[in-house]
Amino acid sequence: MCNIIKAFVSNHLNLTLVSLILFCSSCEKSKSDLEQNEILSCCENIPLRIGTNANISKDNMVWIPSGEFTMGAEVADFMNDWPFSARSRADERPLHRVKLDGFWISRTPITNQEFKNFVDSTGYITTAEKPIKLEDIMKGLPHGTPPPKKESLEPSSMVFTSPERTVKINNVLSWWRWQKDANWKQPEGPGSSIENRMDHPVVQISYYDALAYADWKGMSLPTEAQWEYAARGGREQQIFTWGNTPIDNSNPQINIWQGSFPYNNTLNDGYESTSPVTAFPPNDFGLYDMSGNVWEWVADWYHNREYSMRLSSEIIENPTGPKTSYDPDEPYLAKRVIRGGSFLCNDSYCSGYRPGARMKTSPDSSANHTGFRVVKNVSK
Repeated sequence: MCNIIKAFVSNHLNLTLVSLILFCSSCEKSKSDLEQNEILSCCENIPLRIGTNANISKDNMVWIPSGEFTMGAEVADFMNDWPFSARSRADERPLHRVKLDGFWISRTPITNQEFKNFVDSTGYITTAEKPIKLEDIMKGLPHGTPPPKKESLEPSSMVFTSPERTVKINNVLSWWRWQKDANWKQPEGPGSSIENRMDHPVVQISYYDALAYADWKGMSLPTEAQWEYAARGGREQQIFTWGNTPIDNSNPQINIWQGSFPYNNTLNDGYESTSPVTAFPPNDFGLYDMSGNVWEWVADWYHNREYSMRLSSEIIENPTGPKTSYDPDEPYLAKRVIRGGSFLCNDSYCSGYRPGARMKTSPDSSANHTGFRVVKNVSK
């Protein structure tokens, strides 16, 4: 069984890949990134504005006007006293100017109620609810690898579980559990429910599930550029969605992990897992949860050199990402970008809740901290 698990992990041809990718990528798993110690600068206090300029449609969408912004994250080695959460990664550079047409974007992540409406209307079955096909696993494994046991192919997904003993912080398998019958309706597996969480973001969603919902609505997933532009809320090159001041863990601005990750969450923000989508203040565009709560799928393929392949001396108009995916850590595995961080991010471990942070995972992955929002690319 150990060999089977290793095969699953190393090849990531089923949903178990979440355990290595969503958190390894969000937690700077590249040794070179860890050694660089590159941190962004700070200069301002937390602003008082909370998005009073939002123009909201009847579909709970916010109009984002056309404009330009600097995409990516800055390098500032002199800020060595800043927390891990402020550090940028190599794939967030170089900075480059981007110009976007106006678009509508969901005011919040898609909620359990909204996704339920979709499922009730269409009968859609999510990736996590489907059995894993043996041929999909075996076709990418080395010749001679023994097939997994039948129970390993049953509908399942990844669920976070705090380890009971001390573990190495880079051993993400220590706090992820492959849970049978975990899905959007029971995010932590049998016995859990969304009954009292209808206004929370839907989770246990793969890229394909998010895309299916968007198609049903006649909309799209945001491009990576659209997502970052919206997340910044008009704030040019600030580290966080609220400004350049680190998160106040005594009174957090967003839903992330307080305390010692992955053991003890002190719950200073009031939530152990997801929170209602309007529980925390919006950004200056009136958008909620652009940082923390849940990771969000975007449309783009992930490529570690996507930014460096762009002509940084010119303005890039409406970029839609690379044609193919490439991650040097796992060059055989195609990945999509996820953005925004989640309730499992911690300022000593995960930098994913910065608006410039780029993370990645396989499109068939789902976990209990991953959701999405949608955009409508039409004129106002």
